[in-house]
Amino acid sequence: MATASSPGKCNLCGETFEKAGMTRHLIACLKKQAEQASGKKSQKVFWVSVAGKWLPDYWLHLEIPTTTTLLDLDQFLRDTWLECCGHLSAFTIKGVDYQLNTGMVDSMWIDIFGPSNPTKSMKVKLYDVFSLGLEFEHQYDFGTTTELQLKVIEERERAPVSKETRILARNDPPDIHCAKCSQPATQVCSQCLYDGPKAWLCDRHARTHKCGEDMFLPVVNSPRVGECGYTGSWEE
Repeated sequence: MATASSPGKCNLCGETFEKAGMTRHLIACLKKQAEQASGKKSQKVFWVSVAGKWLPDYWLHLEIPTTTTLLDLDQFLRDTWLECCGHLSAFTIKGVDYQLNTGMVDSMWIDIFGPSNPTKSMKVKLYDVFSLGLEFEHQYDFGTTTELQLKVIEERERAPVSKETRILARNDPPDIHCAKCSQPATQVCSQCLYDGPKAWLCDRHARTHKCGEDMFLPVVNSPRVGECGYTGSWEE
């Protein structure tokens, strides 16, 4: 599944931009916000972009304090985009895997094959592993894996806000149509997910799909759509 463009909304000003233009917009929008907050107590934060590795139409720009940990960032990604069954996860940064082993069944792959990289705990401060321009990856679920690509765009100062980690911008839900008609797709068949557009159906056509209703998951705004038992974040 892919779309011709991937627009999204800036949560600072409410305007909509294409994915390719959002970084440029946020540079100006964050500068204006910083000028308005001049003189107030500030905290250091990292501005990080996140996108689905194989589904790049799903993307985020977020701001997270430099003093928080990879574990905090992992939890944020789970809450926003990923959590379904408490699976394992890992960040891969400069050839090191920072892992969270939740003891779920997918830990057997590590037991059988061993780690692909040297491993460390996620209980490490961001300022100890992040640097300007750093590109790294995140994996959730070592069975039906959702892979994300992340980049540290900037380290900056901001006035404290109510949510320490906040979404600066996020893609709008991709415009996906039912394979049988022109209506928006509301269900995706997890059995047919990798067979192309035929997996995406409206409620009416999902009822007659050959794989049966047990194979369907709701269409949600996340790169984990259609995987495992994922039905969306608590915000959706």
